[in-house]
Amino acid sequence: MAITVGLALLLLALVALIGALRLRASAGLPWAPVVYRDTDAQSPERPLIARRIGLVGKPDYLIQKRGRLIPVEVKPGRNATRPYESDLMQLAAYCLLLEETTGVAPPYGLLCYADRTFRLSYTAQVRQETLALIEEMRAALDNECDRSHDDPARCLGCGFLSMCDQALRR
Repeated sequence: MAITVGLALLLLALVALIGALRLRASAGLPWAPVVYRDTDAQSPERPLIARRIGLVGKPDYLIQKRGRLIPVEVKPGRNATRPYESDLMQLAAYCLLLEETTGVAPPYGLLCYADRTFRLSYTAQVRQETLALIEEMRAALDNECDRSHDDPARCLGCGFLSMCDQALRR
């Protein structure tokens, strides 16, 4: 009887392990300790804040690999053979935030789409491009921007709808 119970528990543990491995693989995460995750609405993580450059953000995950923190952004609804430039810039911003808040630059960041994971090397050039983009965005906030689309649904979802004089609908 004890052997049967022991075998049943061993089989149950094996099934649970396989399920956990499949779940982790489906999220696109490598096998590494997760030290931060912003995917749980019940216990949200604090944002990373870089006051010096005026940047705040919350990556989906921070994993620890070989003693280094790696930001991970998950886009489960995306299916693409190449990463979107906007997603790469978002990931680069998380790399910059991590560098500014910890004093240590991550070597790379991971961008997980539905069926593949992309790796963004966080180089000095990527850092400079990210800082330049942040400055460009700040400058755009100071100027009047013309509407750049003709899509009423997109217009309705815009955060500036209430103050926009070019809104397609109100």
